[in-house]
Amino acid sequence: MRKQRQENNKITSDIIGFTLLAAAVIILLVCNLGIGSVRTPIRDILGSMGRGGAYAGAQASDTVRTILWRIRMPRAMAALILGGALGLAGYLLQTFFHNPIAGPFVLGISSGAKLTVALVMVFLLGSGIRVSSWGMIAAASAGAFLAMGFVLVMSRRVSGMAMLIVSGVMIGYICSAVTDLVVTFAQDADIVNLHDWSKGSFSGITWENVAVMAAVVAVSSAAVLLLAKPIGAYQTGESYAVSVGVDLRRLRMALVLLSSMLAACITAFAGPVSFVGIAVPHLVKKIFRTSKPLVMIPGCFLGGSVFCLFCDLLARTLFAPTELSISTVTAVFGAPVVLAVIRNRKRERG
Repeated sequence: MRKQRQENNKITSDIIGFTLLAAAVIILLVCNLGIGSVRTPIRDILGSMGRGGAYAGAQASDTVRTILWRIRMPRAMAALILGGALGLAGYLLQTFFHNPIAGPFVLGISSGAKLTVALVMVFLLGSGIRVSSWGMIAAASAGAFLAMGFVLVMSRRVSGMAMLIVSGVMIGYICSAVTDLVVTFAQDADIVNLHDWSKGSFSGITWENVAVMAAVVAVSSAAVLLLAKPIGAYQTGESYAVSVGVDLRRLRMALVLLSSMLAACITAFAGPVSFVGIAVPHLVKKIFRTSKPLVMIPGCFLGGSVFCLFCDLLARTLFAPTELSISTVTAVFGAPVVLAVIRNRKRERG
C-alpha cells in the first residue's frame, strides 16, 4: 500500500513537472513573439494569425505579420526545436560516457560540425553556389562524426574521463582556430557574416530551415525515445544490460549516431551553443528527481527548449539594438550549473 502511494505521488510529481515545463515553453514563446524593438501585444499576435489584422490600417497589419511570421516566429521555433535537441544530445553523451560534464560543446563535436559547415559555405558561396538546409546538415554531420570518432579513439587510449574531456576541449580549440582562420580570409560579404554565426545565433532562420530541422530532430528524438528501455539498463551497469539482452555494441553506436546528428543539426543552423547540453540534463534531474530515460528524454527536450528560448530572449533584448551571441548568455546561466555539479561530485567522493 505504501509503495503504491509512493508510485502515485511520483507520477503526480512528474505530471506537474512536465506541465510546468510545457507552460514555460508557451509563455516564453509568446514573450519571444511580443517583445522586441517593436512591441506586439498578445491581441495583435492572435490577430495576425487570422485574415483580419488587429490594427485598423492594412499597412500596420502587414507590418505586424511580417515581423511575427518572417522574423520572430521562425527564430523562436528554432530556439525551441534546437534547444530541445541540444538538451537531448547532452543527455545522450552523458549517458554514453558516464560523465556528468560531457556535452557536444565540451567534447568538441559542435566545433567539428562548425568547421565543416564553414568550409562548405566558404568554398561554395565563394563560387556562387547556394547551400541548402540539407547541405548544411550533411556538412555538419560529417564534422560531428569526425570529431566524435576522435573522441571515441581517445576514450580507448586515455585512462581517466578527465583526460577524455581535455582531449575533447583540445579538438574543439583546434577546429575553432581553423574555422576562424578560414572565415577571416574570406572575401565575400556574405561569407564574412559567418563571424556572427560562428559565435552562435538563432537569427536569420527561415521557414525552410525550420522545416528541415524539425524533420531531423523529430526523427532523432523518436529514435531516442524508442531506446529508453535499453538506455535505462545501460545506466544500471554494462553487466546488467548484457544480462537482460541489450546489445551494447548496437546501443553505443545508436547513441553516438543520434547524439552526433542532433549536435550537427544545431550547429548547422545556429552555430555552436555552449553549456546547454551539459546544464539542462542536471537541471531536469533536479526537477523530476529521477534519472529514468522515459522521464529524462522528454524532460531534457522541454528543458532545453525553455533554456534556449529564455537565453535567446535576453540575447535579443537585453542590450537592444545590440544583439549578444546566444553562447554568451547560455554560458552565464550554464557555467554555474557545471561548477555546482563538479563541486557536488567532489563532496560525494570526499
